[in-house]
Amino acid sequence: MSKDLKISVLNLVYVREGYDSKDAFTRMRLLAEELDHTTYERYWISEHHNMKSIASSATRLLIQYTLQHTDRIRVGSGGVMLPNHTPYIVAEEFGTMYELFGDRLDIGLGRAPGTDQLTANAIRRGNHQGMFNFEDEIRELQFFLSDKEAHVIANPGLNTNVPLYVLGSSTDSAHIAAKLGLPYAFAAHFAPAMMKEAFEIYERNFQPSEQLKEPYKMACLNVCVQDTQEEAEYVVTSHYQNVFGMITNHRGPMKRPVTNMDDIWSMQHKEIIQTRFPVQILGDKEKALRDLEKFQEEYNADEIIAATAIYDTDAFIKSYKLFEDVVKEYNKKQ
Repeated sequence: MSKDLKISVLNLVYVREGYDSKDAFTRMRLLAEELDHTTYERYWISEHHNMKSIASSATRLLIQYTLQHTDRIRVGSGGVMLPNHTPYIVAEEFGTMYELFGDRLDIGLGRAPGTDQLTANAIRRGNHQGMFNFEDEIRELQFFLSDKEAHVIANPGLNTNVPLYVLGSSTDSAHIAAKLGLPYAFAAHFAPAMMKEAFEIYERNFQPSEQLKEPYKMACLNVCVQDTQEEAEYVVTSHYQNVFGMITNHRGPMKRPVTNMDDIWSMQHKEIIQTRFPVQILGDKEKALRDLEKFQEEYNADEIIAATAIYDTDAFIKSYKLFEDVVKEYNKKQ
């Protein structure tokens, strides 16, 4: 008997055109409250810097804010960009939240700075060794969260054993996740090309650990589900405009949906966006189920982390609720 597919959330905390970061935080909280008592497993918040369209720069503060307004769903980082932070400080901060909110925390860990090189210099003052010492820094963080003691301890943090997850968009991270015996989350919402190879490497090389006995594959996908196919294809244009602005270096807040993207992008841009930043699950519930079945036939993920870029709050929340219905139907059929 196959295990049920789990679902979770990645919230990039988008700033909408005509609104500010405070509004983005409010929408982030509203979604968390709506999903708190559903089948969604976890609610992860990203870390990005120097972006007008995204307000998730102080990720741990937003995790705490979300924990304060929920009482069941797991909350965590998608992820902590480890080159930007020392493992010791990460252990102290998550250890503090653990003492305040209990065992509802996840630490997803990325090896990139989540920004451009100039901003990375402002964050770490030229000290970027963390990018090259990712595995060692994960081990250091594990130590500070364990029950082992040394001359330096993280307090709070010691013996909290907050679970760790390795995030990645290439095969390098797959090797590290497998070697450390940690769950592996692939960022297919912006870099799907190497996912199949990365999952194969991860499963083939996985070594059991105290945290995890067998491989656990998580795929972060762009998801947009609405009542009708037409509605979905309309609201998803905010996502397309976001990416178009990024690749043409015209970054700004999330734009309102449009009726015709062909008035905005060229055929070349359309192909780049739909290939490199695809919306893997798009449409009404019937179409979304077919998309999910097709994806699972190829990748057989244990968990889907849904990333959604929709301008309107009601449509944004609706997409997540309809996707939950789709996954329930998928699990029923297995």
